[in-house]
Amino acid sequence: MTVRRPSDGTAVPAAASVTAGRRRLVTLARLAGLPVLAVLLAGCGIRATEVPTNFGPAPSRVRCSLAEPDVSAQAARGLPVQVFLLCGSSLVTVDRTVRVPDGAADSERRMLVAQGLLDELAETPSSAEKEADYSTDVRGGITVGGPGKGDPEDTLRLSTAPDSLTSYALAQIVCTFSDSAAAEGDGSVVLGGPGPESPRRYECTDEVRARPGSTEPPSKDVAGE
Repeated sequence: MTVRRPSDGTAVPAAASVTAGRRRLVTLARLAGLPVLAVLLAGCGIRATEVPTNFGPAPSRVRCSLAEPDVSAQAARGLPVQVFLLCGSSLVTVDRTVRVPDGAADSERRMLVAQGLLDELAETPSSAEKEADYSTDVRGGITVGGPGKGDPEDTLRLSTAPDSLTSYALAQIVCTFSDSAAAEGDGSVVLGGPGPESPRRYECTDEVRARPGSTEPPSKDVAGE
């Protein structure tokens, strides 16, 4: 069975005519559905587009993640240490170096390391650290000295009283000191201020590292130790 086109009189198989008609109907149906799809996308907060969207390259640096440091280069600049910076709502370690003269006595060495750590904590994070969302709450100008009269021999007296620091800054200092040569190696650090108040022994716990803004380092009075 054949049919003829009115325009040129060419014979066309009936099956082919039916198939072509079905294709036109499908195409029309798809075109008719486009406005509905656009409305649905708009209602979901998605902007319809006719071409693939280029979302750009992946982020160059992962949040709270830095490239591995060159340990050999750090050792050449001084004593390798770690300080605790803030990233988001938690504490993270960052590699630094501090200068300690050769031949320094143990007590002098502790003071030099402690002061170097404080200075590093107060430093503005590098551009790479800022890009990874690192920050610090420790302000510059804080100095550290040795024990006062009647203090335990491992006491570190700060020029700013510990209880006047923000919870973030106190957590940074306590965790940095307790994990360094400035402490006695038992995971705690004895801190005091410039006044006559008795120093306290502080600990850096997992809870402090995870939530320094809401969890202060646990401490106890060291009077009588």
